[in-house]
Amino acid sequence: MRNSWKWWLLLLFASIGLAGWAVSQQVGREPLVYDDEQKGLQNQIIIYFSHVVAENTPKGLAAQKFAELVEQKTDGRVKVEVFPNGSLYSDGEELDALLRGDVQMIAPSFSKVTELVPEWQVLDLPFLFRDEDDVCRVFTGEIGAELLEMLEAKKIKGLALWSNGFKQMMSTTRPLIAPDDFRGLRFRIMPSEVIEKQFRLLGGEPVAVSFDHVYRALEQHEFDGQENTISNIYSKSFYKFQPYITISNHGYLGYAVMMNQAFWDHLPKDIQQKITEAMAEATQWNLQESKAQNERELQQLKRREDVFLYRLSEEEKRKWEQKFAPLYEEFAKRFGARLLDEIRESEK
Repeated sequence: MRNSWKWWLLLLFASIGLAGWAVSQQVGREPLVYDDEQKGLQNQIIIYFSHVVAENTPKGLAAQKFAELVEQKTDGRVKVEVFPNGSLYSDGEELDALLRGDVQMIAPSFSKVTELVPEWQVLDLPFLFRDEDDVCRVFTGEIGAELLEMLEAKKIKGLALWSNGFKQMMSTTRPLIAPDDFRGLRFRIMPSEVIEKQFRLLGGEPVAVSFDHVYRALEQHEFDGQENTISNIYSKSFYKFQPYITISNHGYLGYAVMMNQAFWDHLPKDIQQKITEAMAEATQWNLQESKAQNERELQQLKRREDVFLYRLSEEEKRKWEQKFAPLYEEFAKRFGARLLDEIRESEK
């Protein structure tokens, strides 16, 4: 039995040696064959792109579009992995994660950026934009480029400004038409100094809540109202809890698409160029799609019997604007009127 055990052990070693010789002979003649996926993985650059809204919103769709364009333009050398719905980082975590380098790309709302660059508060001012054409001119023009350049001091590469759409007012029990209708009501807001003051001027009580907690807060009836875009209202079914929607177009919800600066700086120049091209195409697509999506989903809400829509008249809008006038005066006093004047001039 003992000799038999030794025999099998010697046979095993001989087999291993023979297999090793065969591989060395193969390597000497030609490279081992790998499939396409294995070849690509050796040099592929992976970019994690984290955001907090649903895949079927303007930002979610634009993120997917960008990922597709990058893969096409780089022939698969770069892969953008998109993590929607706060699945990687929540609304309150993603900016710190970007600065630490734990994630390469995010697209927070303008309101979040004001925590880093206070001048960005200009984009939260109510009735700043008249229509989508104004938005497009600012986002893709010199003003947008200037705003993105402000991020460099914070070690962030600003890539683009994306659109979600105009914000509307929502309420649990009654339509919000006159400024006095807001008095005494609790409103969920994004963390933003300007938006907080906006609701205080109307007599409401604003409470900052991150986007990923809004649905649960509405389920628990923590708020009487909020402001949001039609695409967010529809995709997240917020109308189930706050069925009174005032089409006010009083504010604009946009996003700053940004990358960790150190990560960007280490990318090859040709890859930077391809990413820049992909972002420009994705941004144009986003601006068109966000407008179309908000219009489509507004029509869907109009068909629902459990939703009550009211569109502000021009006269009613002017009353809101009069209430908001101090916000413009305060911004100009703190940061100067140049940026605000440039935006207004571009809209003429």
